[in-house]
Amino acid sequence: MAFRPTHRQLEYAVALAETGHFGAAARRCHVSQPTLSVQIAQLEAQLGATLFERTPGRVQPTPVGLHVIEAARQVLLTLDDIVAAAASSTRNLGGLIRLGVAPTFGPYFLPNLLPALHAKYPALQIYIKEERPAVILREVISGALDCGLGPAPDSDHAVTFRRLCRETIFLGVPKDHRLAPVGHVDPKALRGERLLTLGRGHHLFERVRELATACGADMREDYEGTSLDALRQMVVMGMGMSLFPELYARSEFRMEDDIALLTLDGWPASRDMGYFWRAGSGRAVQFEQLARESETTCAALGLEAV
Repeated sequence: MAFRPTHRQLEYAVALAETGHFGAAARRCHVSQPTLSVQIAQLEAQLGATLFERTPGRVQPTPVGLHVIEAARQVLLTLDDIVAAAASSTRNLGGLIRLGVAPTFGPYFLPNLLPALHAKYPALQIYIKEERPAVILREVISGALDCGLGPAPDSDHAVTFRRLCRETIFLGVPKDHRLAPVGHVDPKALRGERLLTLGRGHHLFERVRELATACGADMREDYEGTSLDALRQMVVMGMGMSLFPELYARSEFRMEDDIALLTLDGWPASRDMGYFWRAGSGRAVQFEQLARESETTCAALGLEAV
């Protein structure tokens, strides 16, 4: 039978590629450095190829090593899926979910979901990472995260998206602004206005850019906010106006905030939110169940179903 690397050898190779150091890779894999070094050497000998270039203070993959390591990552992800499927069933949704959440949605949605989820699946652990949707998407595809919760990714990415709800997006303006008393606005009336936004990689960055292009507003990239709270404060200070999603607005806006929330006439001021995971993942059934549990929370919050 042809030689087949062990899963340990694949883990060691991936760790070495990502750390660039034998000692750091050994610590990550919880083995001694000699053990890891011997296994890497055996892997190279058995494959008949040099996978790593050793230089003083640095180890890096060779060109063939890069191909082998990427294949190793995919094999390890498949093994994880097998373990999860065996453990699975809907009793505990696989026992562990590494979940990436968009910071413009997760902090306002998860507190309403997690207590009921924990009561029904007490053995389930969810490791939550707040990050920009673009980063979450990359980490879901690479396997660093199991699942993402946020806006719908572009359709050309290798993920399955499961819609949960549709959020209205409001335009927030200072209460002393000429448009504030109306309650709604034609985007054409925003020509020349200053639009503030979150940084690149956020879904709302793209929506602000679309709105600015459509109506001739001035998109102020030099005043990017690091969070929705930061944007809200800048709007209060009269530095411009910005877009705010429905759940955040309901959770954080107060009458005394000196901000008026307007709906936008004739412009697609909404976003579809849901879970997404690697296409073909062996845990798709578990993530579908997670989505069904989350639909109850969406309904309780009054979010529009899609």
